Amino acid sequence: MTDAPRNRDVDVAVARRAAAVAGHTGDVEVALHAVTHDDPGVRATALGALERLGQLTDELLAQALGDADATVRRRAAEVTATHRDVDLIHALHDADARVVEVAAWACGEHESDRTDIVDRLMALAAEADEPLVRESAVAALGAIGDERTVAVIIAATSDKPAVRRRAVLALAPFDGDEVDAAVQRALTDRDWQVRQAAEDLERAQLEFQ
Repeated sequence: MTDAPRNRDVDVAVARRAAAVAGHTGDVEVALHAVTHDDPGVRATALGALERLGQLTDELLAQALGDADATVRRRAAEVTATHRDVDLIHALHDADARVVEVAAWACGEHESDRTDIVDRLMALAAEADEPLVRESAVAALGAIGDERTVAVIIAATSDKPAVRRRAVLALAPFDGDEVDAAVQRALTDRDWQVRQAAEDLERAQLEFQ
């Protein structure tokens, strides 16, 4: 009886390694088999292998985004950054903050200005409990560059240091008196990284002019 958990761990480790290797050796069959494995770590590894092989379909990704395990959903959200047709709106409402964080980042990579996506990102940037989620959402809003989001991004320049820094950088696509005022405030922020971000943004704006 005591050997069963140990044997199970060995089997899982072997399966996960096989999935990872398959992504480098072109063994699509092994990778496809691994994506349905009962261990979430193996399934997550298989997603990366299939992506490397160019065999990860949008359908498989959509299924993985609905996986019972958050580790798989998080990996799926990460890979979805290069799959623009996969809908991430449900991932932005995931119960696991780690999944939401990565999904927000992927939305920024998509640069999607879909109303439901932008609205959800604004809500996350303003209200998410986890600072990492707020930071990721603010960064995505900056990448998308929708004028509707300016007020939310400016509000985030008063958040925690990491969020403030990201918010300052997210102001790059925008202009106007309120934006200028937010950047000026950031130049005197108590956190040096926020000040540095503001200086970099101000320098870039001057060069662009």
